[in-house]
Amino acid sequence: MLLGMKHPRITRALLVAAVLASGAFPPMAASAAPARPVAKAAAVVHFDLAAGQMPENIVPDRDGGVDVTFAGARQVARIDNQGKVRVLATLPAPADPAAVTPLLGFPLTTGLVRDGRTFYVLYATGSAKETGVWTFTEGNPPRKLADLPADGLPNGLARDGRTGTLYVTDSAKGAVYAVTPKGRVEVFSTDAALAPAGFFGVNGAKVRDGHLYVSNLDQGALLRTPMSGRTAGVFTTVASGLAGIDDFAFTGHGDQVLASLVTENKVVLAGGGRPVSTVLTAADGLSNPTSVLLRGGTAYVPSAAYTTQNDPNLLILRLGRGRH
Repeated sequence: MLLGMKHPRITRALLVAAVLASGAFPPMAASAAPARPVAKAAAVVHFDLAAGQMPENIVPDRDGGVDVTFAGARQVARIDNQGKVRVLATLPAPADPAAVTPLLGFPLTTGLVRDGRTFYVLYATGSAKETGVWTFTEGNPPRKLADLPADGLPNGLARDGRTGTLYVTDSAKGAVYAVTPKGRVEVFSTDAALAPAGFFGVNGAKVRDGHLYVSNLDQGALLRTPMSGRTAGVFTTVASGLAGIDDFAFTGHGDQVLASLVTENKVVLAGGGRPVSTVLTAADGLSNPTSVLLRGGTAYVPSAAYTTQNDPNLLILRLGRGRH
């Protein structure tokens, strides 16, 4: 999620707007993770900014499709392998019209996790009634699973497949919460490394090899900590110099990631003990990239156009193999 954004004119009566598809998704085979890019990115879907279709987070779906949160529309949507969009769930409008979401000022959906037919999504409104972790199964309405602080901004979401525990980053409070499958919330960490440095703190989140990895947007860092207990250990720096880092995805080479730099309009390779290198820029069609999904030899990069206010979209990038 991006800091300092100007909220577009969202027509709240519109839940779905026309989507311009300019090609189909390539197959997303569950093969080894990709390596360096060898082909130029192409926009496969363009979204409707006025309808709040600002793709914030992305997860893989069945049959070669992907699922995204549309931040301004308060929705979870499926984009199939032909580029068609279908809304799976819409979170309720805030009951309190005076509620103001911290940092951003408008109600929005952020982090997303899918476990089979069950989805978990973060929702922030500035009101205790709605702010928290929500869940739904396909074909059923969403329900609230866990309350989170109304004066926070729940942003990144990751799930530990071994325990079912969800890890939630709070960009306003500089905290990570652990949420059990039954909805009990515990503070996992308030390490200083998670804190904002003026505005947005801890942001994206991923679980890998017994560690929780997170990004800190203000501090431009990728961090990790072991998940051996009910609270975190010390967060150590995996990569730095990543100004505006939002979310990220592992390439399969140790702790190397492809990371979206939302304020810089870049996607970069970082970590793994290698220098940071740029993979995509605004010249490739990025418009405030928010997250990255890697499947097989393909990267999927949604752009939300928060500050550019132009062309929210989904880009794909064919990736080569071999070591970086």
